[in-house]
Amino acid sequence: MKKWLSSLFISVLIVGLAACGSQSTENETSVNNSGSTSGEGAKVSVGEMVDYKIIGIDPGAGIMKATEKAIEEYGLNDWKLVEGSGAAMTAALKKAYDKEEPIIVTGWTPHWKFAKFDLKYLDDPKGVYGDEESIHTIVRNGFKEDHPNAYKVLDQFYWTADDMSAVMVMIEEGMKEEEAAAKWVEENADTIAEWTAGVEKVNGDKITLAYVAWASEIASTNVIAKVLQDIGYNVKLTQLEAGAMWAGIADGSADASVAAWLPVTHADYFAEFQGKFEDLGPNLEGTKIGLVVPSYMEINSIEELK
Repeated sequence: MKKWLSSLFISVLIVGLAACGSQSTENETSVNNSGSTSGEGAKVSVGEMVDYKIIGIDPGAGIMKATEKAIEEYGLNDWKLVEGSGAAMTAALKKAYDKEEPIIVTGWTPHWKFAKFDLKYLDDPKGVYGDEESIHTIVRNGFKEDHPNAYKVLDQFYWTADDMSAVMVMIEEGMKEEEAAAKWVEENADTIAEWTAGVEKVNGDKITLAYVAWASEIASTNVIAKVLQDIGYNVKLTQLEAGAMWAGIADGSADASVAAWLPVTHADYFAEFQGKFEDLGPNLEGTKIGLVVPSYMEINSIEELK
């Protein structure tokens, strides 16, 4: 009888220990969307959760160069910067955001994604991405003499991040680019009057505006094109990669651009083509670039990616 009870006790003890072990394993492998474990086991890194990928945009863009430098400066040797486009980046962001999954993207403001999603920049203690930037207007040499009225409009063009965001949101919600620009121009007559003060109308003079395919630059270029069209210019919009945009202004194949990000994003192009263009100064101030994540991710600094 004692032998039977002893066997029974041992059997119960084994089952109990097995159950505890199973629960412990479950706790150790339960992972939340921040990239850490919800139990007391070893943490799963953010890198593992996103397959060590940062979703980028066009190759050669200033923010891509800055991100490559950030990977080096912060010792993120296992990480890969994925090239693509602005549209592909926002599509990947939306897909992850809708599922509350972790994702890291290259980001900049102004951009409509900050109005649509709850996002945050990762702190950059090494200052790789620089401080706040401005978007400048640049024109080819000789543009002022050839098109003095367009030059004056471009020189007086200045607006806010809220202005730009209003146009971007209309486009993102399905309105055609030129229609969104026309609507904004119609609703902001006082601002347009400041841009066109002292300007005379022309009769079909041709102007080419170059821009990069960022949502912000699509908005600004279409708006300024509408203003120039309303005073009689025949405006052609040419979408290019950043390097080609600067080269076009420098060689005169394009007349102007309101899409030059300085002093960091387009620093290389500014230096390369120095003297071959005229910088009219900022048309929008207080922009920013860096690495962006959804706010639900429990990570706050680029250093935490290592």
